[in-house]
Formats: sequence, structure tokens, C-alpha cells
Amino acid sequence: MKLKKEKLVRFYSDGKKQNESPWGRTEPSQLERSSSAYKVPLSLPKSDNGLVGGRNRFTENLRTGKSKVFPEDHEPWRKRILDPGSEIVLQWNRVFIVFCLVALFVDPLYFYLPTLGGNSDSSCIKTDLNLRIVVTFFRTIADIFYLLHVIIKFRTAYIAPSSRVFGRGELVMDPKKIAQRYIRSDFLIDLIATLPLPQIVIWFIIPATRSPQADHKNNTLALIVLLQYVPRLYLIFPLSSQIIKATGLVTKTAWAGAAYNLLLYMLASHVLGAAWYLLSIDRYTSCWKKLCKEERSTGCSLSYLDCSSSRKTWENATDVFKNCNPGNEIEFKYGIFENAVKKNVVFSNFVRKYFYCLWWGLQNLSSYGQNLSTSPFIGETSFAILIAILGLVLFAHLIGNMQTHLQSLTVRLEEWRLKRRDTEEWMRHRQLPEDLKQQVRRFVQYKWLATRGVDEEAILHDLPADLRRDIQRHLCLDLVRRVPFFSQMDDQLLDAICERLVSSLSTAGTYIVREGDPVTEMLFIIRGRLDSSTTNGGRTGFFNLITLRPGDFCGEELLAWALLPKSTVNLPSSTRTVIALNEVEAFALRAEDLKFVANQFRRLHSKKLQHTFRFYSHHWRTWAACFIQAAWRRYKRRMTAKDFTMQESFALNVVENNETDEEEEEHFSVGSNSSQPEMNLRVTILASRFAANTRRGAHRIKDEMPKFKKPEEPDFSTEPDD
Repeated sequence: MKLKKEKLVRFYSDGKKQNESPWGRTEPSQLERSSSAYKVPLSLPKSDNGLVGGRNRFTENLRTGKSKVFPEDHEPWRKRILDPGSEIVLQWNRVFIVFCLVALFVDPLYFYLPTLGGNSDSSCIKTDLNLRIVVTFFRTIADIFYLLHVIIKFRTAYIAPSSRVFGRGELVMDPKKIAQRYIRSDFLIDLIATLPLPQIVIWFIIPATRSPQADHKNNTLALIVLLQYVPRLYLIFPLSSQIIKATGLVTKTAWAGAAYNLLLYMLASHVLGAAWYLLSIDRYTSCWKKLCKEERSTGCSLSYLDCSSSRKTWENATDVFKNCNPGNEIEFKYGIFENAVKKNVVFSNFVRKYFYCLWWGLQNLSSYGQNLSTSPFIGETSFAILIAILGLVLFAHLIGNMQTHLQSLTVRLEEWRLKRRDTEEWMRHRQLPEDLKQQVRRFVQYKWLATRGVDEEAILHDLPADLRRDIQRHLCLDLVRRVPFFSQMDDQLLDAICERLVSSLSTAGTYIVREGDPVTEMLFIIRGRLDSSTTNGGRTGFFNLITLRPGDFCGEELLAWALLPKSTVNLPSSTRTVIALNEVEAFALRAEDLKFVANQFRRLHSKKLQHTFRFYSHHWRTWAACFIQAAWRRYKRRMTAKDFTMQESFALNVVENNETDEEEEEHFSVGSNSSQPEMNLRVTILASRFAANTRRGAHRIKDEMPKFKKPEEPDFSTEPDD
């Protein structure tokens, strides 16, 4: 019996810790407050205790932030089923492909086991025992990894073909179905590649079949054993396809990809050189056997061709080695194998003959076998044809892949060169002046240095919203928090601002905005310096200049416009002229994005924000400075007028005192001097003129004082109209 319920499951990132309520008992209010809640219909079996089975395990996965796809993750390793797209399977495929390449390099070394003893005048066939031990050791290690790969494939899930209609598809977790599918598909090839056939042949079959007549023939069995090389080589291609499907590429860097393709080409040269050496040994011994059968006088036996003590008498009397020496005039034709005998490659130690054979294979593979001079021997001609075909195919494949990987390193640079050339052609066609051309060139050059041709906005646009928000938060949050007004906001609104910021580049001498032009964006400076100046609308006698540095911002008129409850469609005019002093990198917040954030933020009803905005706004600072200067001038004017009024009052008092004195003098002396009233009248007129001139000067100062318009008051309390 199944109990079907609709549950609400919340997913959080690793960096955020949330309080999880028990399964099925989360309050609705908590769910409404969760910003990332998703409805997931679940059909879960009911356990014996009446609760939904497996709930504790699932909630634990959510708390730890790890993706627990399968319940088998808690089971022992021997019973665990692996996800084919998981990181552990991907890492194993990368490790296994390395050991596959090692095994492919080790197997051709069996061709170097037969070697010749003595010299060209007295030779014999033997086996290099030290090389046989070393090659067997490395081959056994590689076989262990092939065996582990078979075991892992028995425990790796696969995607049901019928579920690939939409999305990734459904994984089949049944071990029996996985085993049945694997046995029917790739198990036989993997089994053949895993079997230790060369070790069995070299250490068991050859010693068991050794006879005085056939020992020199058994060395060629290594060529038959290496038929196992074909399935091992085949395994490289599905492994590469699986890695490409999971990550998009085999190697993580372009140089590693080029090295990988070059390594495959060197592998082909390695195999070709080893095969040439073994065929040279076989061709040389064929001459021995032919002459030995024809030689009757010395009683030649095929057993004398092996290195043994019983051949001492025969080797001193025979002419087989002399007649098979290509340095003499002989009838036997070695063809493409002549250098191996003439240059004593077959008599050299392992290191010398290996590097010579590798060089021979690389040389003829790259030249498609054009320098080969073959004999009429069919086997030799077939080998030369194979070299020509393989060289043509592999060399073309190498050049194509190397070009692809190396071009990926410079594709951005080449695109920039083409764009720069098109820009030069366009400027020449439009006959732009030289100063404008230099500005365009500086901008294109600086944009390349800053971005390396990468379109950051396109990359971010293709990412999921949550990941894009986290990246923008990492890039912009510290910069936005430097703005004191935005530092008062909560994290949710800061995320909204960071998500809407776009990068902006400006070269030296670029005008960001001019006084009187509409303000379209608000800039937050990352690096560089800008000059911000204002003339208060072009009034004579007014100029204000400040320098903006990293952490500052400009375009605050747009913020005041966005905070207005009934802002018009027309953008505000700039009160300042902003020009870049050097190369400037900044983040820009466009008008429509700022309007959205401001509408959300105004609902907080914070008067503190109004004072913060006034304090850090350059427009408000300029207005405040002008307001303080005007108030100071008014104060000085009032003090001056007060002083002049006091002086005028003092002068009138002097006149009145003089009149009183005159009356007293007239009372005591009728015949006094009559010129005194005229002098007092003259002093009064002078004081009146001085006071009038003072008032006229004060009015003149008031008229010359420019008026700076007060910025619009942002409203933090009124709700926006719906």
C-alpha cells in the first residue's frame, strides 16, 4: 500500500544554513517566507511506524548540501551501484585511459624480445631475458587495471533507452539488468583485452614447445599474441567518447589536447618501428634458413642457428653468415629491412635499437613510406603499403586535431585582429579625424586587455539564475557596499542590485556624461580616476571640481529621480560633467533597473537613508556649500548694516548734542559764532550718504551671488502608485 502526498521541499546552497523543521510538519508561514521553495510531488512508501520511510535520510542529504542520488550510497562498496555521470566514474575513466595508453606502449615491446648474438660473421638467435622480465611486470600491472575496469562496469548503472524522451533519462539500478546488458554488449571485447596472453605465451607456451629444431621459430609467436592489441586499441575510443559526453572534452587544456593527439601519433610510430624490427629479424633468419638447407658440406642443421655450445665447429666452417651479409655481393634481397642488418641494429642493445626503430617508424609514417625501396617479396610489399595508408590517415588526423587544439588558444586573438582590421577600414571609409581614430583605437585596445575578447554578459546570461546571482554577488557585493546609501540595504536588495550591474569600460578623455545631458546609468568605479565638475548651469563665477576614485560613484541624480514617488518618463538632467582621467573600469546600474530597486527599497520608511543620501551626494554637497556661503554672506551683510546703523545713530546723537549746546550758548552768549549749525548739517548729510552707499553695496553683493538650485527631495515614505 502506498501513501501519496504532496510535500514541500526546500533546497539551500552549501553556504547558507537554514533551520529545518521535521518532515511533514513545516508551518505554512515558514514556507511562505522561504524564497527558494519548490513543490515536488512524492510517492513514498509508508513504514511500519506510520511515518514516511526514508525521510530522515533525505532531510539529512538536504542539510549537508550533497547530492545523494541513490539510496545505495549508504551500502558497502561491493554492493554500491555507481552513477555513470558521477565524479568518481569520470575520474576512473581518466585514470584508466592513461593506463590503456601505457599498455598500448608496453605490448609492442614484446617484438624486441628476439635478438641476435655475436656479429655479422657469426650470429645466433636468442631471447633478451631482462627485457622479458621488465615487460612482463608492466604488462601485468596494466592487466590489473583492465580487470578493475570490468568489475566497475558490472557496478555502473546505465540510462534506459526508453526514458531518453526528455532530460537526462532514467538510470537502471538493478545489478542483474546491468550485468545482462554488459555481457551482451562489451564484455567479450573487455575480456579479450584483459587476458594475460603475452605472459602465457612467453613464459609457458614457448618453453613447453621448445625443441632443437623449432626454438628460433617460436619467437615469432609474439606477433600472433599481439592480436590482442586490436581490442585494447578499440577501448580507447569509447572511453574518450564517455569523457567527452560528461565534460565536453578529453583534456582540460588545449595544450594537453594537442599533446594527447601527438602521443597517439607517436604510439603508431612506436608500433610500426617494433614491427619493422621483428620483421627484420625474421627476414634475416630466413636467409640463414635458406642457405642452411642448401649447404651440404658442413652438415648445417637449423639447431645451429640458436645460441648454444654445440655450434662451435659448424660456425667456423660455414659460409651462411658471410653469404647473408648485405655488405657483401649476395643474391638475397632484404629490401626495406636492409638497414637493420647493415647498420647492426639487430645486434645492438635494447636502448639503441629501440630509438632507431622509433625513428624509422616516425620517419616513414610522416613521409607516407615514399623513401622505402622494397623487394619483390609479397610480405614486405604489403607492409610498405600498410605504412603508406596509415601514414596518410594518421598524419592528416594529427594535423587536423593539432590545428584545432592550437587554434583554440588564439581564436580570441584572431577575432580581435579581424575586428580591429574592420574598425580601421570603417574609420578610413568614413574619413574620421585622427583624434577620433586614436580614441577608438585606445578603447578597442583597452577592451581587449580588460576582457581578452570574452563576452562576460553572454556567459552570465547562459547560466542559471541562482548561479548567476551568486557570481554577481561575489563580483559586485563589496563594491556596492562601499556606497553608503546601499550599505543600509538588506542582503536581498543588495543581491537584486548586484544581479543588475553590468561592466563598463572607458578610456582616458572619455566623457561619461556632460552637464545638462540626461543621466542614463549610475556608475560604481572599480579602478581608475574621473573628474566631476559643475558650473551650475553655466553661470558666471561658479565652478566646482572633485576627483572620483575607486569606491566612489556618479550619477546620483538618477537615484533621486528613481526615489521620487511619481517620477516622469523623462530622465533627469546631469548637474555635473564627468570625464575619465585614465582607463576606468566600473559597474553600471541602468535607469530601469535602479527604478525597480528603488521602488522596492522605498517601502522601508527609513529617514536615516535620506540623511545618508544627502551627506554622500555630490549634488547635495555642492548645494550645501553654496547654501552655507550664502548664509555667511547674509550674516556678514547684516552685521555690516548693523554697524552702519549704529554709526548713523551715533552721528545723529552728536547733532542733537550740538544743537543743545548751541541753545545753551545762545542763552549765555547771544553774540556767538553762526557757522556751527552749518558744520553739524554737513556731518549729518555725510553720514546719511555713507549709510546709503553701504546698503547699495550690500544689495549689489546679493545680486552678484549665484543661486544654486536645491536638489529634489527623495521620498522614502510614499508608496508607489500601482
